[in-house]
Amino acid sequence: MTYIDPVESSPDHYKVLLENEHVRMLEMIVPAGEADNEHSHPDETVYFIAGGKAKVTVGGEAMEMELPDGATMWHEAWTHQVTNTGDTEIRAIIVESKK
Repeated sequence: MTYIDPVESSPDHYKVLLENEHVRMLEMIVPAGEADNEHSHPDETVYFIAGGKAKVTVGGEAMEMELPDGATMWHEAWTHQVTNTGDTEIRAIIVESKK
């Protein structure tokens, strides 16, 4: 997998909050109707402060998701794109594992 840093590919949507030798913590904000650019994460844990409706595209395959406020998820390393298909801003905190 070629790694595409979300902070570099979509600086308007991702900001580093903390980084050390163990983890990197990001803030993700995707306003209604916007999409980030394709990017990668190593193994990650995500907490959705403000959820919403999203389309997540992985390898050309799209899946629709309904993300409630306060939802959490863990995902192994992947490359994807997020499109906010709802009418509210999606905000999340992402903790990426450094192995």
